[in-house]
Amino acid sequence: MVYSKESVRVGPSPHGMGVFSLRPLRVHELIGPIKGTVIEDPLYESDYCMEMGDHLVMEPEPPFRYLNHSCHPNCALVEIKVQDTDGTISGPELWLEILTDVNPGEQMTINYSWPAEAAIPCACGCPDCRGWIVANEDRDRVGGIDSLPIE
Repeated sequence: MVYSKESVRVGPSPHGMGVFSLRPLRVHELIGPIKGTVIEDPLYESDYCMEMGDHLVMEPEPPFRYLNHSCHPNCALVEIKVQDTDGTISGPELWLEILTDVNPGEQMTINYSWPAEAAIPCACGCPDCRGWIVANEDRDRVGGIDSLPIE
């Protein structure tokens, strides 16, 4: 599936489906916005939901539904306040920001930053893999990773 507006495609990856760049993407470039259904429920969980703060989560639509985790990600989710033409703030939007240059064909990844209670073993394959998908501040609460350096 090709999403030319966002300059990405969805395709097979080692972890199911992934998001891949169609063109060179540069540091601080914003790609998106990420569209989806916003849900106000602090207990809502799914394999794809993205936290937006204030008990809000988003169930994202493709293509960004398929962003995979990496302990050394090349992208990050950023929340942007949107101002309507009349000057009112209509609420936050999630966008994807490029953290390191991304070449055409390269998989785009984010750090899931899950709490310790939700941590699972990581298989991202990067040289500095933490071994767990977990937020940096919760690393010491997951067995076997407290001796790893914090980024």
